[in-house]
Amino acid sequence: MQHAKQNRTLGRSRAQRTALLRGLAASLIRDGKIVTTEAKAKELRPYVERLITTAKTDTISNRRRIASKLGEEQGPIVSKLFTTTAPAHKNRAGGYTRIIKMGRTAAGRDEAVIEIV
Repeated sequence: MQHAKQNRTLGRSRAQRTALLRGLAASLIRDGKIVTTEAKAKELRPYVERLITTAKTDTISNRRRIASKLGEEQGPIVSKLFTTTAPAHKNRAGGYTRIIKMGRTAAGRDEAVIEIV
């Protein structure tokens, strides 16, 4: 039974799912826009929005917290998040990402574009 299970498993174990979200979040912050499946985009949205909300106040504690959320060797991405992405959304109260559905591919996946607004 799946009572009170809120997140999608995406067909992966917990460690694989965490690694997937870290990689997708790093790519989204680095590039500003990525193409992925609709389910992955819907799982990525709250993950990235929490990171941006935390990055709006630039403290050493918040930098370390975000670095741990994104994993090792993400220094340039953390600095881009704090210097470029978060200041652009300083007056915005949430809703930093947009998901645009692209439809079903030939392989049978529902693809979507997720971008930082």
